[in-house]
Amino acid sequence: MPTEVIEAVLIAGDGIGPEVTAAACEVMQAAGAPIKWLSMPAGVGAVATHGDVLPEMTLAELRRVGVGLKGPVGTPIGGGFRSVNVSLRKALDLYAAVRPVRNLPGVKTRYENVDLVIFRENTEGLYTGIENQVAPGVVTSMKVATETACTRIAESAFEYCVHRNRKKVSVFHKANIMKLTDGLFLRCAKAVHDAKYPQIGYEEIIIDNACMQLVRDPSRYDVLLMENLYGDLVSDLCAGLVGGLGVVPGANIGRDCAVFEAVHGSAPDIAGKGLANPLACLMSGVMMLNFLAEKHHSQPCRIAAERIKGAYDHVLAEGKIRTRDLGGSATTDEFTTALISSL
Repeated sequence: MPTEVIEAVLIAGDGIGPEVTAAACEVMQAAGAPIKWLSMPAGVGAVATHGDVLPEMTLAELRRVGVGLKGPVGTPIGGGFRSVNVSLRKALDLYAAVRPVRNLPGVKTRYENVDLVIFRENTEGLYTGIENQVAPGVVTSMKVATETACTRIAESAFEYCVHRNRKKVSVFHKANIMKLTDGLFLRCAKAVHDAKYPQIGYEEIIIDNACMQLVRDPSRYDVLLMENLYGDLVSDLCAGLVGGLGVVPGANIGRDCAVFEAVHGSAPDIAGKGLANPLACLMSGVMMLNFLAEKHHSQPCRIAAERIKGAYDHVLAEGKIRTRDLGGSATTDEFTTALISSL
């Protein structure tokens, strides 16, 4: 039994969220992760119980504890409340969305040797939600970029390269058209590279060409750096290279807080049926454990993360037990049990 206990907020979310977060927590506990979970509400389900999709009590607890694991939450399209994810990132200034994408053992795709990490600026761009109707039938949406935000996301990407022995940062942009906003993003990225990280490879690629190159040969890329909207689109595209959103983790990291989450949606059509793949949520939990291992110098967190990663790599490579999205027929519980048995 570990002697230390580290508090972490758990947001179960909507749809399949409670199922995948429960599975992830079960595996982490079995692996010896020294986590004390603090369950807090957010999402559509929180409206009925707390009158808000993102209650202040949840934000307050995340600020106090500094780390959380979140299941997917629902967001209405074309109306209704603002995205919980966007609100959470803004409220806690979680400016860096970090999404590692790699081939997994036994998950066959048309691509091999994919091992890249996406750094997405998480608080600005078009996702500020500043929209106006200027005349009947005419609306505008404002894209925001600041030197502070552009610089700090670039610094995060280059620091990641230093600590993880990554070799190159590729900046995706559309500065040929959006000369001020994307132009500022490019200038900040290059300034950070030239001043502090000249040993790291650096390139700038127009976003449309970059996406074409991604589907031609994703192995040419290492760390990808981009603004908010591009990062949202490209991260899902990259997930498709390695098997889909069910096998890709994600993190939202700020100076004082970090929230880890699976990047897929709440899938209400399969909620409660035991069909959900908990792997992306569990992989996000592994990212959280590694984060805590560095932040708290926690050896139990580091060991648990290594054990879990070894377990899901083994189960996937063996190929006997897989959820439906990976071509199998295992239920969420069956897959979870297999992971725990393989620890």
